[in-house]
Amino acid sequence: MAKKRTRSSHWLNQRWWKLALAEWIVFSLGFLAIVLVFCLFFIRRQSLEYRLDHTFSVRDPEFFGSALALSDPIAVPGNKIQLLQNGDEYFPAMLQAISSAQHSVNFAAYILHSDEIGRQFRDAFCERARAGIQVRLLLDGIGSAWSLDNSDVRMMREAGCKFSYYHPTISFRIDRTNRRSHRRLLVVDGKIGFTGSAGFALDWSGHAEDNKHWRDLQARIEGPLVAKLQWAFEEHWVKTFGETLSGADQFPQIAPAGDLKAQVVASHSFSMAPIPLVQAMAFAAAEKRIWITNPYCTPSDDQVDLLVQAVRRHVDVRLLLPGANNDQPLTKSAGRAAYGRMLQGGVKIFEYQPTMIHTKAMVVDGLFSMFGSSNLDARSSEINEELDVVVYDEKFGREMETTFEKDLQQSREYTLQDFNSRSWWERTSEWLMLPFRSQL
Repeated sequence: MAKKRTRSSHWLNQRWWKLALAEWIVFSLGFLAIVLVFCLFFIRRQSLEYRLDHTFSVRDPEFFGSALALSDPIAVPGNKIQLLQNGDEYFPAMLQAISSAQHSVNFAAYILHSDEIGRQFRDAFCERARAGIQVRLLLDGIGSAWSLDNSDVRMMREAGCKFSYYHPTISFRIDRTNRRSHRRLLVVDGKIGFTGSAGFALDWSGHAEDNKHWRDLQARIEGPLVAKLQWAFEEHWVKTFGETLSGADQFPQIAPAGDLKAQVVASHSFSMAPIPLVQAMAFAAAEKRIWITNPYCTPSDDQVDLLVQAVRRHVDVRLLLPGANNDQPLTKSAGRAAYGRMLQGGVKIFEYQPTMIHTKAMVVDGLFSMFGSSNLDARSSEINEELDVVVYDEKFGREMETTFEKDLQQSREYTLQDFNSRSWWERTSEWLMLPFRSQL
């Protein structure tokens, strides 16, 4: 009898062990799910809601420092900035600058693909590296790793390029993988810089002539502001490659090249978000016009309030957004929930018709301009590492407004009637996407 009870006890122990193992598996998966949700939705830069009154204008001397208080409140004078429209202008200009490099080439991008455009840049980097020029390449792990062939990476490294991914996709640090470097910049010899919102792939080629060639904007920069772009590159380079930049090849003395006052606004991990403050101050200080072009627009409640308050001050507020040609329809669904309040408040919304519009720009009162990599959304303000340039100049502001007006001519106004008559599917997708707004 005793032996029989022992067998029964052993069988029960095995049974409970199997049950406990299953429970441990469920518990472990549940714990990993909690960690995933925490990393994706709770690890981010701190951002405040700005409920600002109109106490000063964009033209007042206190505006610039107030808007850039979380980045660098001192404008850098002596710059020349040339706006380049679409791939037919900015790709040749950037490739020419690379081919003329005498000392160094530093390139950072969110998207570099192994296609016709990507190969042109690959070959340009390789040619300069073989000529003995210092070439450093920094790409985002999410944006580029899946579309850039390992053979292209190997070719650039073998040619002498230093190469690194920012926050690789294969990592136990889910929070780091989620914090993408959305920055795009090129600095040649520490003297010529390029930045904007373009990706380095076929979608950005051409002149926005059809839905396979996107509308976008880059800028060529000369003057002291280039040193700020170089700093932005080094900030990420030292984290990934473990190498600092120094000497005249990287930071030469830069003479004034123009008369523009400008500054760089860079987003950093685990810091107070600088972009929402810039936007909020600009919205609150505007007296004439707020013209915004952005491909991924999911404004927060306080941003909507500031825009509507601007309309009440008789400010002309216009948003130029993608129309039917949109590479991220779920992002559009998440942002469309805010359209109703803006339209009811008098904000005008226009949708670009010919192709996907990827330009990320703002001009306020024809004086304060901003362009770069940031979207009007929570991911740009609180998660991604972004890079934008602000310019405080009336002549440049007029050029930005002219660009906006030309795009507006190819756009269709989205009215309150359009919003109220949207389909059942559109309404459902808006509701479903709301919890994921920060990740889209």
